[in-house]
Amino acid sequence: MNHTRKEISVQRIAVIVGFGLLLVKFFAWYITNSNTILTDALESIVNVIAGSLALYGVTLSAKPKDEDHPYGHGKIEFIVSGIEGGMIAGAGLLMMIKSALNIFEPNEVQHINYGLALIAFSAVVNYGIAFWLIKVGKQEGSLPLIADGKHLQSDALTSVAALFGLAMMWFTGIKSIDNATAILMGAWIIYIGYTLLRKSFAGIMDEADMILVEEIAAFLSKHRKAAWIDIHNLRVIQYGNKLHIDCHITLPYYFSLAETHTEMEAIAKLINIEFGKQAEFFIHPDPCTQNSCSICSVENCAVRKSPFLKQLEWNKANISMNKKHDLL
Repeated sequence: MNHTRKEISVQRIAVIVGFGLLLVKFFAWYITNSNTILTDALESIVNVIAGSLALYGVTLSAKPKDEDHPYGHGKIEFIVSGIEGGMIAGAGLLMMIKSALNIFEPNEVQHINYGLALIAFSAVVNYGIAFWLIKVGKQEGSLPLIADGKHLQSDALTSVAALFGLAMMWFTGIKSIDNATAILMGAWIIYIGYTLLRKSFAGIMDEADMILVEEIAAFLSKHRKAAWIDIHNLRVIQYGNKLHIDCHITLPYYFSLAETHTEMEAIAKLINIEFGKQAEFFIHPDPCTQNSCSICSVENCAVRKSPFLKQLEWNKANISMNKKHDLL
């Protein structure tokens, strides 16, 4: 099974399980009349819709690039994740409003023991599916899988909060605990939605992923060849599970076109092996200058103008600079 089919299969299973848990939670609310459980059940509606959107995003982003989409279809993942984040935040706000209103007219909660058992079951299943989605999402570089996994994690946590609130109400007999718990759960869900929206907008705006830049810089620095005198102006964009990388590389000016191409191919091969993604490179070769000699470790260079002094370590700060590096 290739990566794309695996992502689609995992997300499809998550949607089916989510629909089943939705029915379980609404049955729990029906027999208990608890606002806390209704809050949890409402989020499950969002889970199913958002999971379906994630399935659509994973399927569409897997399509190969074409004439109309030369960079592929991976950006749909940011849009889908943004919609999912907005739905999560909206559901949380509605939960808070309903629960706040019910403080003045509390519901008569009943059969709490059955509600506790059903919500506990759904929490365990949700967390297991969430863990699986996030693990596969990180392996395959799939933002929709990760986003949906985090969403299900939040659902599992709200279920735990619901269990705590219902248990406290059961032991104390204080009805307002039901609504207070639901309000706190709504606030937490709004925060989860905000974080997904923030990441989605960052992707749409091509915000630099400096963690990824730092990882690539450290890896290239560790495996550099003497001919790679300098790498600078490195920029990384991730669309779906694919990386688009621009950079400039300084090579000995006397290299032939074939030798230059060989070195650029070596860099692309290294990145693809290490990061498990299909990286598309746009590398601009720069010829070395006299100022490059002090950081150039090429041995027996017939055109060296000054001695080698120090090999610069690449990091997220200097590898992104739009200038050749030197010791001056």
